[in-house]
Amino acid sequence: MSRSALITGLGFITSIGNDATSVSASLRAGRHGMVVHPLWDNPNVAVKVAAPVRGFFVDSASWRDWTWPERYELPRETLRSLAPHGVYAFCALEQALADAGLTKADLTDGSTGLFCASAGSAFMQYHHLSQAHAGNFERGNPMGVVSAIAGTLNFNLAAHYGITGAVTGFVSACASSSHAIGYALDEIRLGRQERMIIVGAEELNADTILPFAPMRALSVNPDPATASRPFDSARDGFVGTGGAVVLIIEEASLARRRNATAYAEILGWGQASDGHSVASSHPEGAGLRNAMQRALRDAAVAPAQIDYVNAHATSTPVGDRAEALALRAVFSDAGARPAVSSTKGLTGHGLSMAGAMEAGFCALALREGWMPGNPHLVNPDNSCDGLNLPRETLSVAPALVLNNSSGFGGSNVCHVLRRV
Repeated sequence: MSRSALITGLGFITSIGNDATSVSASLRAGRHGMVVHPLWDNPNVAVKVAAPVRGFFVDSASWRDWTWPERYELPRETLRSLAPHGVYAFCALEQALADAGLTKADLTDGSTGLFCASAGSAFMQYHHLSQAHAGNFERGNPMGVVSAIAGTLNFNLAAHYGITGAVTGFVSACASSSHAIGYALDEIRLGRQERMIIVGAEELNADTILPFAPMRALSVNPDPATASRPFDSARDGFVGTGGAVVLIIEEASLARRRNATAYAEILGWGQASDGHSVASSHPEGAGLRNAMQRALRDAAVAPAQIDYVNAHATSTPVGDRAEALALRAVFSDAGARPAVSSTKGLTGHGLSMAGAMEAGFCALALREGWMPGNPHLVNPDNSCDGLNLPRETLSVAPALVLNNSSGFGGSNVCHVLRRV
């Protein structure tokens, strides 16, 4: 367990930028990626705002119609079995490999593993099943299953890159990619793998996002500038987004041998379940409190040593309150006041990719020396009393950060990252 793990490569396809430079600039400037989305131009649908990815067209069920930035080359044989969010993942992975100074040939000797997080593609599933029903199941797309089900990312990426190490997918809703990071850390600590690739990706379409509307989980605020406002007393739900984020995590001695430049060290992690509700957070954030405490214990870090917390807070009334109470129990009660913010105020909520996306943001902040603020926060909820919620980006270099994620069923996962 003495082996340490470093983040040596990042790839971003997000609503606030499609590379590390643009993402960092958006986070530092407090620039959001939300718009009134034409996909939902239906007066009877109350949800009007979403946070799309720019520079891609993947709205068709046919891969032949898709477009992406010219810098990426996606071969036909790979495209045939991808879902739309698989295109985002492929491009983000190409970015991360280049950032880490790796090639496809470096991934094939069994020392590299791949952990992915995705809910699959409800859009493609509906399309393929509709075709099958129309033909009374006498015909169908031979790639329909592998392009649509929840393992589509790990199937496609492992095959394309020839990865022969540990490969699997994680499905714990909005905690999925955080679980992937935690178990990847364990793979490296235990000596099972030298390098892990973490991929989180989701689509932004009606099939993925609008099923949350009957749960009253989505914001019906029509103003893109205020629809996502975590911890604010006027918040009314989350804003959906899609995209992909990839992290390359390597055992420290391997990274040193390669002269790789590290963004951050993953120092520890923890997880805990609420054991409370299939869909709602524990009212006092009990599971998240336990997960934070376990992550701090695993990292051998005291609450007072944490400089910044990237909160899961999605801008829902129940979830944000529960997290605020959990943060107060872990930090305020110990006399600690780390800066706390939720970058979902800028990006929207990326569902299963959220944990990886925000771990990537934390890695940027650690290497570049700043901490994101809460630019859409006007009137903090009463549950936030005592928390340090800066409005603007802080030009202060954190040494230790905590990244929180929570998902359906009360899955809570937290990571501690340290500046290298």
